[in-house]
Amino acid sequence: MQVGPREITNPFRPIPLEVPEGMKPNEFFNSTENLNDLTDNNGLLKNPEGLLLYRKAIAHSNEFDTSIIYNTARSILDPLGRPARRTQVPDNVKNVWNRMNEVIISYMLERYPDPDQALVLSGEASLDATWPLTSPGVPSIRMLHNHFIVFDKTQLREANMADPENPNLTDGGQNSLFQAYMRDVYLDFFAGLDLEILKTCEHGSCKIALTGYPQGLPSWEVQGGVESLKKVRFWKEYDTILKGFIDFYRTFFGQVSTRNAPMPRDIYFPDLVEDKLLFNGNFLKTAKMVRDHCIRDARYANAIRWQPAFKQLIYRNDTGKLIVTISQNSIGNAITELLGVVVKRVPDADGYARTEPALLEKLFEVRRRLVDLDLGEAIATKHWGTQ
Repeated sequence: MQVGPREITNPFRPIPLEVPEGMKPNEFFNSTENLNDLTDNNGLLKNPEGLLLYRKAIAHSNEFDTSIIYNTARSILDPLGRPARRTQVPDNVKNVWNRMNEVIISYMLERYPDPDQALVLSGEASLDATWPLTSPGVPSIRMLHNHFIVFDKTQLREANMADPENPNLTDGGQNSLFQAYMRDVYLDFFAGLDLEILKTCEHGSCKIALTGYPQGLPSWEVQGGVESLKKVRFWKEYDTILKGFIDFYRTFFGQVSTRNAPMPRDIYFPDLVEDKLLFNGNFLKTAKMVRDHCIRDARYANAIRWQPAFKQLIYRNDTGKLIVTISQNSIGNAITELLGVVVKRVPDADGYARTEPALLEKLFEVRRRLVDLDLGEAIATKHWGTQ
């Protein structure tokens, strides 16, 4: 078997939305009108906390693909004021969101029990203003949402190899600044976090053999497997990983921006930052390297994401273990590319129609389980009812 990233093609039904004259597509897709389409045409379930489960109209996979979005489009009209990562979500909302995550992940693992047959993943990415503001066509600030995706491994095995030089592939040795220059500092910093359920993976044990990904990223095994997702402690540790990443990112780019900068405000782990980062020569040397590059190369400086940009996910590895990993989102890659899966999405109504009935059957079953657990009410659209 040839090992390497795969590129698959996924058909979708073209969305009947017209972008108003004078607006760029990414500006429109950040609008309340577009969020109405998610509910009215693709909505599956909603709850009083503002969480919306919906079908992905332009999906990564037609085997199984859905999302939960924290829909604050009407309650927070300023896009810059909307929560863009789970650490910004109110506790009562996050409690419900974590329970919904557990139910959907458990369903995927139950429906696809064989790790040789299905690649199962769930994850989120930062959606805040981390792209250069002047760059054309970059995603605008949207509401925080999670992805829940299953890929048929037979399709992946038969797919063409993706270009390994594709900048959207999260290759820790090539595209991630942290992994390329500060790997030991990075891992040592994460080792200082208080984790009980999450156990650091042995080197190479977390990769998907088919693709060889993820590459070079800090990863943790979920001890206890899917049952641990029913524990509050797991979700607190999942947050801890993100908080640690944010501390590292903010501290590093603070030093890049300003030599010998003070510790950022509202840091989560100040003692760890002071001990492991601000007194570490390799960390500060790398910051100087990036700062000097920014000063002499305007294009490089414009490409920097000065605020924390990440992708964090839970996936099942080849031996059936659940793994948590997090990546510096330095390029803007899709979340599937963290595991070496590049998806080319093409408009093809007939192709999508062939997969739609089976997909919807699974989405409706997930919805029934969420309703039974009082996690929301079913939404009726012109395409389906509430049963």
